[in-house]
Amino acid sequence: MGLKGLFRRGRLERAGFELYGQAVAAAREPFLYLELSVPDTLDGRFDMIGLHVFLVIRRLTREPEPGPALAQALFDAMFADMDINLRELSVGDLSVGRKVRVMWEAFHGRSVVYTEALDRGDMEALEAALRRNVWRGEPVADEAVAALGRLVVAQTACLAGQPLEPFQRGEAVFLAGKEASR
Repeated sequence: MGLKGLFRRGRLERAGFELYGQAVAAAREPFLYLELSVPDTLDGRFDMIGLHVFLVIRRLTREPEPGPALAQALFDAMFADMDINLRELSVGDLSVGRKVRVMWEAFHGRSVVYTEALDRGDMEALEAALRRNVWRGEPVADEAVAALGRLVVAQTACLAGQPLEPFQRGEAVFLAGKEASR
């Protein structure tokens, strides 16, 4: 790889980490946990981070290069952070790799199901997937699930309306949850 390739990779890496930070900030919005009853647990937060990262990755992979490369940089940033967080939580070094792989598989499975539902415009399938993945069988009000579904659709449209150039600089705009879920 030449110097140009190294510079591009470094720029995309930085942008991927910046985009990841913005997705995490959107995923930490109190509205999700207080009003939609998303579990405020490690699993619940993972699901919200994964959902917001998925939405950006979905947006980027629909573009020509460097969109897919930037999507990969965002994915890499997410799982580098997951690895670090597991180590900080005192998960044994030998089991971190296995736990990260389980998280990757969960993220991938959710991404496939969410993509299929969004591509078909199937709110019922999207809400069923959100109910299954976010609340994991715990009781939740139908309106909370519907509101999260509307939020996903609104965030998808918001991200789709943004040009690629700001993403390349690590900039993405997410809607405020309360307004987007109406």
